[in-house]
Amino acid sequence: MKKIKDLAAQKKRHEKVTVLTAYDYPTARILDDAGIDILLVGDSLGMVLRGEETTRGVTMDHMVYHTQAVTRAVKNALVVADMPYRAYRTPAEAVKNAKRLIKEGGAGAVKLEGGKRIEKQVAAILKAKIPVMGHIGMTPQSAATAKDFKVQGRTVREADLILKDAEILDGLGVFAMVLECVPADLAQMVTVKTKAVTIGIGAGPETDGQVLVINDMLGIRSSVKPRFVREYTHLETEIHEAAREFIDDVRSLHFPAAEESFT
Repeated sequence: MKKIKDLAAQKKRHEKVTVLTAYDYPTARILDDAGIDILLVGDSLGMVLRGEETTRGVTMDHMVYHTQAVTRAVKNALVVADMPYRAYRTPAEAVKNAKRLIKEGGAGAVKLEGGKRIEKQVAAILKAKIPVMGHIGMTPQSAATAKDFKVQGRTVREADLILKDAEILDGLGVFAMVLECVPADLAQMVTVKTKAVTIGIGAGPETDGQVLVINDMLGIRSSVKPRFVREYTHLETEIHEAAREFIDDVRSLHFPAAEESFT
């Protein structure tokens, strides 16, 4: 099983860390067997699985359920579970819900969005001996609509705030932080300045690792299509064609055949 110290060692030897989201048992099993370092049970499931416009509708019960499904499949990867919107409004609430994801869900770590704004919450979770992955830059839980998903850190003021958030999280002792939709040079600066493993998504090639949403990578459409996504296959087309072939076979009495039936 991948350990936090293994990820820190990868950063030191400049070996990139690979991260993909997973929300169910079969997907997690396949990705784990492929050798992925981290499986992120992201609250992105609200958009890619539930058809919602943002991640804000995802609840703790949703996250525990999907984390359980993923952890049942995993033998090697580190499983990180997102803390959903409004699950960490206070330090006490943050610790309570983080413990649920660890004890009920089986996750190895939790992820929170924000920097200075959630400093006390992160400190409380870490004090409870639960590993934390940070998330700064564009934070999806702050997006009220799909139009709010945009690059952060392009102005000097925004970049300074992101750097300060990174320093705060790193000082608290997070083992990693996601840098989402920030200029590549800013992400590189954060990577050099922090001990934590930086995971980029729309943040250029110089971060310690990269993450993508699995549905985006597999070419299954969702409500948004970010510029930073690379489709490695086009499963939506393949699934559509398979479904059409099944429909045709059933209606033409070609399925089931004799060998697919019982006597």
